[in-house]
Amino acid sequence: MSLLVVGSMAFDAIETPFGKSDKIIGGAATYIAWSASNFTRPIKQLSVVGGDFPREELKILEARGVAMEGVQVKENEKSFFWSGRYHMDMNTRDTLETQLNVLGNFRPVVPDSYQDCEILMLGNLAPSIQLSVISQLKNKPKLIVMDTMNFWMETAMSDLEKLIKKVDVLMVNDSEARQLSGQYSLVSAAKAIMEMGPQYLIIKKGEHGALLFNDDKVFFAPALPLEVVFDPTGAGDTFAGGFVGHLARTKDHSFENMKSAIIVGSAMASYCVEKFGTARLKELKRTDIDNRIQQFKDLTKFDINLDTDWV
Repeated sequence: MSLLVVGSMAFDAIETPFGKSDKIIGGAATYIAWSASNFTRPIKQLSVVGGDFPREELKILEARGVAMEGVQVKENEKSFFWSGRYHMDMNTRDTLETQLNVLGNFRPVVPDSYQDCEILMLGNLAPSIQLSVISQLKNKPKLIVMDTMNFWMETAMSDLEKLIKKVDVLMVNDSEARQLSGQYSLVSAAKAIMEMGPQYLIIKKGEHGALLFNDDKVFFAPALPLEVVFDPTGAGDTFAGGFVGHLARTKDHSFENMKSAIIVGSAMASYCVEKFGTARLKELKRTDIDNRIQQFKDLTKFDINLDTDWV
């Protein structure tokens, strides 16, 4: 099942309480592609980079079944760059520098070879860009999954509301869900957001797991307790890649299968945080992923006898 991924391919420079990186490869579409390519191929990549982006990085992804026809290379411009510093809790961070560069005037063009996509994964970008991709598709994908953030809620709410009406699955974190809905209770927030358009809502809670909502159904996946959390950058995008990768592989978009996709995404994200950037994802083997998914299964498995008499 063909998967189309839209998002940034960029550079990051990261500081955490446990270390500091130089300029490294990042970007939402990069993490999504690395994660999803473990489960499905081909992946149709739609992004933009500058002449400074290493061609070797593109070639490595191509070798994993990631098509680059939709990746624009602006030879005389620079790639998007973000620098940030994480606090001790690893959930909050300060942005030190943002350089939009090629992303500032990005106008995606969907190649004819991408028109057969059955799943569209809209990584975090300006809603106007995400909308333009949908408008270029001749046939509506079977599933449109979208990630967004509070910045667009504050600066592009009108476009965001138009976009949310068109997607099937929306991904936000807990604070974004509250901001978007105006509700504190995540259950109330989910109901309000699903009334805006999407059938499914995923609320990411970082080290506290993830929630999946559909109508009156709710599923909660815990996060795996980890001894080392080195760099949370890209964990949400890696989660999204595992999620859509599983759905593309299984060709099943039901609520029950999305529960499994949440676990797959969580397993991939748990690896991502163990090293800076995409380094850990590049090392993974199939046995590593299977073992981590098994750890999640073991974490949530228990027996309880409800047949005994209660006082």
